[in-house]
Amino acid sequence: MKRVSPFIVMVLVAGLNLLACVPALAQNPPPAATPPAATAPAPAAAPAAAPAAPAGTFVAAPAWLNSGNNAWQLAAATFVALQSIPGLMILYAGLVKKKWAINSAFMVMYAFASVLIVWVLWAYNMSFGPKWFPFLGQPGPAASAGFELSQATIPEAAAGMPDLSFPMATMTYFQFVFAAITVIILGGSVLGRMSFKAWVIFCPIWMTFIYSVGCFSIWGGGWLAGLGAVDFSGGYVIHLAAGVSGFVAAWVVGPRLQADREHFPPNNLLIALTGAGILWLGWNGFNGGDPYFANADAAGAVLNTNIATAVALLMWVAMDSMFYGKPSIVGAINGMIAGLVGITPAAGYVNGWGAIIIGLCAGIIPWFSMNKLQKSALVSKVDDTLGVLSTHGVAGLMGGLLVGVLADPNMLVYIGTGSNAPGVNATGWAYGNFKQFLLQAEAAGFIIVLNAVGTFIILKVISFFVSLRMDDASLQAGDSLVHGEEAYSPH
Repeated sequence: MKRVSPFIVMVLVAGLNLLACVPALAQNPPPAATPPAATAPAPAAAPAAAPAAPAGTFVAAPAWLNSGNNAWQLAAATFVALQSIPGLMILYAGLVKKKWAINSAFMVMYAFASVLIVWVLWAYNMSFGPKWFPFLGQPGPAASAGFELSQATIPEAAAGMPDLSFPMATMTYFQFVFAAITVIILGGSVLGRMSFKAWVIFCPIWMTFIYSVGCFSIWGGGWLAGLGAVDFSGGYVIHLAAGVSGFVAAWVVGPRLQADREHFPPNNLLIALTGAGILWLGWNGFNGGDPYFANADAAGAVLNTNIATAVALLMWVAMDSMFYGKPSIVGAINGMIAGLVGITPAAGYVNGWGAIIIGLCAGIIPWFSMNKLQKSALVSKVDDTLGVLSTHGVAGLMGGLLVGVLADPNMLVYIGTGSNAPGVNATGWAYGNFKQFLLQAEAAGFIIVLNAVGTFIILKVISFFVSLRMDDASLQAGDSLVHGEEAYSPH
């Protein structure tokens, strides 16, 4: 069984999923979207058909299309894509030991490409399409001309938001870059030992059966959204999910070589800092794009993102200095990431003071998780290479719960102008709504259980076909044996 090709397994998985998509192959626009070329029926007494338009005649843009909003969503999506390619690609490559620079970067590139194919063929509609189950949308492709050019909509959430003013192609790509970065973040937990063959199989399966469930439940109008749980830009859907799944994957796959665990110096901190900088600025698209409009709340989300990140970075550096006697560059990067993650579920729901509080918490709570909890005798048995549990899982959980405390009802995601554009906000415990905190805790519990159990099952099934961990010879040699290439030429 160990000789079965992972690519055959991928084909079988794709085939099984596509069987469920067959009824949707004939579907052009999504159910609640406005068709791009809709025309009124001709009058009964029309004298004659109008002559065909001469070659070169331009067709007017549909009335629903707002070029400013569309441009911002595409730009925001590109910023988020840059967080993965090249952001996390070179961040990982710089933070790991020299012998794993190529493998770590290539894991990012493969994940980005494989998720896009899965996303377009079935996973987008499982995450944002018509309801199939309370926690999952109906699988189907997002590739026809009618679908791509029609007005964007999220069918199960459309009643609670204004009509969107960009096409489904923009929505599909915007949501793809969020999906891709989730599995890439998860991969940071298993760098330096996970078999690349196992990674090839894992990415599309995890995206199909785990990410899409959490995404639809909160963002796609599923059961958690119906209860009132909120996640502005992915503290739960992305970061808590990646932190929990990554930690479970690190446990199931097994640790690095003991020598690597004891001595794993970054091979190039300047490259790592470059990746970190791309990650920070790319987060403006991460949080600024989620109102779906180039509006005031998008601006507030961008400002709050940078406030919280700066505070968290400074707080983490202060903690390193107090406990270890000197500031650390790697620590500053971790503080930056914790701040970005902590504000993500809250960016458009809290005001600037809330962002400062979240930044302070992100510089303290994830620090203790990484430097104390993950180094304790029990938890350190799991080899989480880059501490994803702390910088993403704990920070995302913390930020999501703080939404339930700090959400300011005056921070409107949309400005209310009647039934066509309802004002949407969240009200936290500090403003008199304790129920929001309880809803945030319930949503967190669901994401934790889903990702822990689901990731464990997926990896155990994959292990029947390929080894999850590289052999000792590959672990000793690294890139030169695994890929036949090295990051730095010896000559």
